Amino acid sequence: MAVKFFGQFLVEKGVVSREILLQAIELQESVNLSFGATSLAMGILTEADIERVHNAQRIEDLRFGDMAVKLGLLTSEQMMQVLARQKNTHLYIGEALVKVGGLQADELPKYLDEFKADQAQYTTDTVVIPSGITDSQVWEIVVDLSYKMLTRVALLVFRPEPCFMSDRVPAMDVYAAMNFSGDISGRYVMGVTAATQNKIAKAILKEPNVDNEPKEILDDTVMEFVNVALGNIAAKAAQSGKSMEIAPPEIIEAPDGIPVPEGHKALCFPICLSDGDRIELAVFIQQ
Repeated sequence: MAVKFFGQFLVEKGVVSREILLQAIELQESVNLSFGATSLAMGILTEADIERVHNAQRIEDLRFGDMAVKLGLLTSEQMMQVLARQKNTHLYIGEALVKVGGLQADELPKYLDEFKADQAQYTTDTVVIPSGITDSQVWEIVVDLSYKMLTRVALLVFRPEPCFMSDRVPAMDVYAAMNFSGDISGRYVMGVTAATQNKIAKAILKEPNVDNEPKEILDDTVMEFVNVALGNIAAKAAQSGKSMEIAPPEIIEAPDGIPVPEGHKALCFPICLSDGDRIELAVFIQQ
C-alpha cells in the first residue's frame, strides 16, 4: 500500500478511468476556489491585495487569511466570512465524480469506507522524523515548511508520504537543489516531473499556460520555489537558535536518480499529488 488520493484509489481499483478522474478534478478545481479567489469573488479583496498577501507569505509562515488580517486588508470577521463561504461551497472529489458520471451516488459510501480502511495507517497531521537523527526539531521545520510552501506558493494539492531514510533519491525529470551550512549543514533537493514543473511554473509566473515557455524559464521557477522554501526554513530555524546560511539554487539533471554523497545521509519526505504524480523531496544531512 502507499499514500494516495480517493480518485487515484478508484482508478487503481478499475472503478473509474483516469480520464474521468481528470474531468472530476477539473470540475473540483473550478468550484473550490482558494481563499484569495473566494475573497475576490466576494468583493472583499482586490487583485493587488492578493498579490501583496502572496508576497508577504514568501517571507513569513502565515496562512492567507491570517496574513491578510495582519496586513490590515481584512478584519477577523471578514476572514471568517470567507472561510464559511469556502466550507459551504466545497466540492469533494467523490461528489465531483458523481457529477461527471463516473460514479453512482449510492456507490460512494461503500468506496469511501474502503478507501478509509486502505489509508488508515497514513492518516496523520504530524511530521514524524525517523529515530536516530540529531536535530530532529530542525528537520521537522524543513518538512513542515516545505509542505506549507507547496500549498501557498506552488498552489498544489497533495498528501505527504511518511518520512524515511534512503541512500538515493529516484529519477525525476528535473531536480532543483540548494546547499546550506552553519549550525546545520547539508543539501536540499526537490525532484519533479515535467507535468508538475509546469504546474509550479503556472503558480510562480501567474500564467494560465506555460506550454510555450523555454526550459530555462521553467527551470527558474523550480529554483525560485526551492529558494523561497529554504529561505523560510532558514528564518524559522534561526528562531529556534540554529543558524543556516543558504547558497544559490541550481538545477540537476539526474536521469538515474541522485546517490547520497559520502559523509551524508538522506531524509526523504515525498508527496503524492491529487493527479497521481509525485514530488521527491529530500535533505542530504552532513554527518
